[in-house]
Amino acid sequence: MYGAMKVAIGGPLKIGFRPWVEGLENIPAAGPAILASNHLSFSDSFFLPAVLDRKVTFIAKAEYFTTPGVKGKLTAAFFKGVGQLPVDRSGSRGAGEAAVKSGIEVLERGELFGIYPEGTRSPDGRLYRGKPGGLARVALATGAPVIPVAMIDTEKIQPPGKVVPKLMRPGIRIGKPLDFTRYQGMEHDRFVLRAVTDEVMYEIMKLSGQEYVDMYATAAKRQIADAAKAEAKAKAEAAKGSASEKSEKERPAG
Repeated sequence: MYGAMKVAIGGPLKIGFRPWVEGLENIPAAGPAILASNHLSFSDSFFLPAVLDRKVTFIAKAEYFTTPGVKGKLTAAFFKGVGQLPVDRSGSRGAGEAAVKSGIEVLERGELFGIYPEGTRSPDGRLYRGKPGGLARVALATGAPVIPVAMIDTEKIQPPGKVVPKLMRPGIRIGKPLDFTRYQGMEHDRFVLRAVTDEVMYEIMKLSGQEYVDMYATAAKRQIADAAKAEAKAKAEAAKGSASEKSEKERPAG
């Protein structure tokens, strides 16, 4: 199914958007490897596999695979076809443990495992702090090399609120593999996990040219949402005050 979906989706993507790629020689012809990428757009998980000869397996939330009805079945078939694995986030430690387990299983089969260390899409195009749980633990548990990847301009193709994608050339830069076998057996040391993650994020930053923000993208999204709510509340109160003032002026004297 993956091969058929890659032809059906990857072919039109390559023809329509003509993504440019640098560093394809850094992808091993065989054997396990982790592709650690920045995350700008929903389309990242489609553009990267489209330009590679080998299958890449990403993780996706389980809801994409369990939605009932015809639409739900079609969605599940689509995500399975493009190499996505469902991750159940209902456990006591959420998606973290499930992601680690899934990543290890993929790599033990000698395949490529794709992961976004930021944990979610960047809300503003900047590069955010990597979460140390998934990427570093999988790398240290398996000894697989980590290949930093930078997606370029994919967020400009279909910004939030836009239905029709913009035809433009996104880019993909693939860095040299990073070897962390010196830390094997230390996957439960939080300082080692942080060091591994930061080293990978630094390489992604060099490849992407993004401004780095030393905070998690999830926290940045909360700040942006809170600021938007505060602004909306202030506007509503200002409008209410203006209406009250106008009503007061129009009230007959005496």
